[in-house]
Amino acid sequence: MASPGGQDAPDAIENQGGPKKLSVEAEEYLSWLATERGRARATLSAYRRDLRSYEEFLRLTGTSPSAATRSDIEDHLANLASLGQRPATIARAAAAIKGFHRFWAQERDSEDPTAHLGRPKVPMGLPRALSEEEVSSLLGAVGNNSPAELRDKAILELLYGSGLRISEAVGLDLSDVDLEESLAKVLGKGSKERLVPIGSVARAALFAWLGPNGRPNLARLNRRAGGAVFLNHRGGRLTRQGAWGIVRRYALAVGLADRMTPHVLRHCCATHMLSHGADLRVVQELLGHSSVATTQLYTKVSLDGLIATYTAAHPRATQQPGRRQSSPAARE
Repeated sequence: MASPGGQDAPDAIENQGGPKKLSVEAEEYLSWLATERGRARATLSAYRRDLRSYEEFLRLTGTSPSAATRSDIEDHLANLASLGQRPATIARAAAAIKGFHRFWAQERDSEDPTAHLGRPKVPMGLPRALSEEEVSSLLGAVGNNSPAELRDKAILELLYGSGLRISEAVGLDLSDVDLEESLAKVLGKGSKERLVPIGSVARAALFAWLGPNGRPNLARLNRRAGGAVFLNHRGGRLTRQGAWGIVRRYALAVGLADRMTPHVLRHCCATHMLSHGADLRVVQELLGHSSVATTQLYTKVSLDGLIATYTAAHPRATQQPGRRQSSPAARE
């Protein structure tokens, strides 16, 4: 095998003549992932960065993937950690490297240096959700006087109302949305399709955006606008970055910019549904989680609120052991 490289490549590596091309072996592995395994474009792009970083690290340490040992791979992952890469990024790099070596070990009937490589632990952080009042404040900050405002209102209501990922929302085409049935066909992670309900408020916002005062005014600016639901100010498909710019702008307007991160409205959708008694499996289907374990993170957030409410409201929740409240008769 030749040399892989990728990830959020270390500055020390990137500054030495710029990033190098991937090896033929790495390119062949990525091609196999795309054609045989159907991996999403975003996954392939991330793995490409991971493998480029790995190959560059091996080159600078005087070895190559065909000669790499478990120790070399562990050193690379440790180097990423020392450069401040997030645990999730390091775990993804490890997955890319393990898959690469496993693929070529099988192709060449050779030893796999990652066979006994442990999986980096990724701490499962709790999502940060806004309160229902804060979300109402955010959504209420959007006007309805211009096509851009109608678009902003529709996308914010859809993100919160249906729990979509930002990439899922900007990927919607007009043919994916059925406002008569209040449903949207969403293409999620791993190119998996799912149907999600559109709530009445989000439905009304979409009707307004798709009506004569909204989307058509932007669509006429671009003859090749296509069928995208959400358009930018030039009439092209709204990008993921553009959509998050919209979210951040209104968060800043209502003083929530420090709380607003990617995914936060999706977190709010799940957390608020669970706090109102939604079934965990229903929320899992809505969000498109492949494992219910991911959805269970939100139950902890809801549980925190439950405990706080119980502690504040129940007369015996904070009573000290050994102390008895006086009876009504005694108080009289």
